[in-house]
Amino acid sequence: MTAAIGITPIGITMGDPAGVGPEIIVKSLSAMPTEDRSRYRVFGNRDSLAAAIAVLGSDLLLDSIDLCHTDIPGDLLPFGQLDPRGGEACFRFIEAAVRQAEAGQIVGIVTAPINKAALNAAGHHHDGHTGMLASLTGAKSSFMLLASERLNVIHVSTHISLKGAIDRARPDRILATIRAGHAHFRRLGQTPRIAVAGINPHCGEGGLFGDEDDTHIAPAVAMARAEGIDVSGPISADTVFHRAYQGAFDLVVAQYHDQGHIPIKLVAFDTAINVSLGLPIDRCSVDHGTAFDIAGKGIANNINLDHALAYARRMAVSPKAPS
Repeated sequence: MTAAIGITPIGITMGDPAGVGPEIIVKSLSAMPTEDRSRYRVFGNRDSLAAAIAVLGSDLLLDSIDLCHTDIPGDLLPFGQLDPRGGEACFRFIEAAVRQAEAGQIVGIVTAPINKAALNAAGHHHDGHTGMLASLTGAKSSFMLLASERLNVIHVSTHISLKGAIDRARPDRILATIRAGHAHFRRLGQTPRIAVAGINPHCGEGGLFGDEDDTHIAPAVAMARAEGIDVSGPISADTVFHRAYQGAFDLVVAQYHDQGHIPIKLVAFDTAINVSLGLPIDRCSVDHGTAFDIAGKGIANNINLDHALAYARRMAVSPKAPS
């Protein structure tokens, strides 16, 4: 099956075929009318999709899926097992999708989960999807946005050590993060109210607990304000997320991975999605892992994928501003 005439499809990458990716894709596609299904192109392998259909007892026909098939080395990969072949496969799926996105053959990418250990075991040394996509597209920098109905968080840094994250929280990177979040919301038709979280307890209490908030974060906020961005901060991280959740801010800039991920996973564990900003192509993703412990049992929940697909559709009708 191919996309409907005149419609550029959204790509869906299967992720690690040993994880829950094949199952959640089958569940989401099965629930769609045939016409809606034609708006998506799956990047994966036929055998893993067929295995997922069998596990789920689904009546979805493989021929009803617009599938960009990529062979997996060796035999069918069993569900629930970490294997370098799974890492190689997910890299190939993503690479194929990126090339089609760059060529305008798909309008963006929604990614199912990968396993970082399998990816690195296959010789692809990336910290996850975001770094891999930046490498494949030649992007100089990228940013992780976690988006949900009532709380949105963009990160100054993600998959690095806490010590490394503190070192990375410099004015130029913080300013770039603020700009990326502001541009994304403007693209979606909103002028965002942005709050920047402090990095030290109580933003350092005037230097009692560190001076990074005064010397690194405050200057970045001032520069962003001078550009006309509605941004406040630094604001103590123990209150800023609650304030945003209650409606005071549209976006919070978190200084490091756990500072932003913990509140999002607390309030929107099943519905928050991951959006990569700063890339030349659009990409959003589920915000969960491969779940090897339940893969192949037919019980994986596809609600997060449905939210990611909805966000991808929203981005597809809101073109990026010329760079």
